[in-house]
Amino acid sequence: MTIALSDATPGDLPAITALYAREVEGGTATFETTPPSPAEMAQRFEAVRRHGLPWLVAGIDNRFAGYAYTSPFRPRPAYRYGVEVSIYVEDHARRRGVGRALLRALIDRTRDAGLRHMIAAISDSDTSDASIALHRALGFRDAGAWRQVGWKFGRWLDVTLMQLDLDPEGAPPARPGLNLGGGPA
Repeated sequence: MTIALSDATPGDLPAITALYAREVEGGTATFETTPPSPAEMAQRFEAVRRHGLPWLVAGIDNRFAGYAYTSPFRPRPAYRYGVEVSIYVEDHARRRGVGRALLRALIDRTRDAGLRHMIAAISDSDTSDASIALHRALGFRDAGAWRQVGWKFGRWLDVTLMQLDLDPEGAPPARPGLNLGGGPA
């Protein structure tokens, strides 16, 4: 088995959109309840790329296995050194190292970009043990939880918050961070 990672391209969007739609309709990794259209997914993809942030795809033996990306953590300028992580893995590729490979690559790219924090908001704490364990194994620490903040499939869902500090010493930023525009911080 070979896991291959690459930068996502517009040609990957049909597979990305289909995987995300399945998670929207049958899973709790997202709180969306209606799958976004291909055009909406293309807009989200382009928004990530405009910020110069990574959107990666993974394959196992030339078969689409998942995707991951980072996006600005919050829109206000004071948050410009933090990103939020999103990872989605196909059922056939789970527990085969795909999520780990994607998350490691995102960590490396985020660090190389001079950013400071990576935030993971992991939905449905009751069934997300593997995701929480993966993030912990790669250095994320628990940062809190939002209890019963999402209602999906007839039940309340929690969100576990995790954070990776890429510069734990807290040195001043060496680069300008993400361009998030003006406005109040």
